[in-house]
Amino acid sequence: MPLWGVIGGSGLSGIPGLEITESVAVATPYGNPSGDYSLGRISGKEVAFLPRHGAGHNIQPHRINYRANLWGFRELGVRRILSAGASGGISRNMRPGAITLPDQIIDITAGRESTFHDKDEVVHIDFTDPFCPDLRARLADAAHRTGIDVIPTGTYICVNGPRLETAAEIRTYASWGADMIGMTAMPETILARELEMCFASLSVITNHAAGISGQRLAVSEVIGTMRSSMDRIRTLLGAFFTQDMAAPECACGQALKDAKV
Repeated sequence: MPLWGVIGGSGLSGIPGLEITESVAVATPYGNPSGDYSLGRISGKEVAFLPRHGAGHNIQPHRINYRANLWGFRELGVRRILSAGASGGISRNMRPGAITLPDQIIDITAGRESTFHDKDEVVHIDFTDPFCPDLRARLADAAHRTGIDVIPTGTYICVNGPRLETAAEIRTYASWGADMIGMTAMPETILARELEMCFASLSVITNHAAGISGQRLAVSEVIGTMRSSMDRIRTLLGAFFTQDMAAPECACGQALKDAKV
């Protein structure tokens, strides 16, 4: 059974260095995940990989079945997940090509199924620290050991999409303290917490957000920046998975404790 899960976003349809051994379809009570899970090994660790937008990148951010994706990982035995994807940079230090480890989220999405507890019980999950501090520390250590520059903190604001933002919206989000913007971190992050999984995000800044550079955004810029970042991502993940993965020193695995009314 794989222990680790990796979710790939725009420009990351596979894990660099993953030796795939099989592909598995998983049925869930919430419908179909984005596709089959690729099982394999990287640096000696068993990993399950899923492209969140589908193998052909044909699922829009607001139509991703996030609950099925996360539930499928749990059915495979995954308890710790890394999410990788593209973001737009808002803060000055969030320049194209930067790799970030966000530690906070602002969620302004709407209409997405964002909880597993929407029937006969009331559950309030503590979400003070949305990303697992243990996984973030391990990613930062891997970056340090390989000499790869990462921005160790940042606030990710999640919007619905699929349209891109206006310059006025980006100015507003900047005033709120957002450092980067994307369309998929929520409800992915909270659903992982409800399943008591450790979850961390590895976000590549692929472009300046609207109105910052004075230029229009082209999707080819996003894909191009992700592709040019592949060597660093490969090195970082390789170093991450070579670590001694002892039991995590975090509270993610007890998220439901004292959360039910």
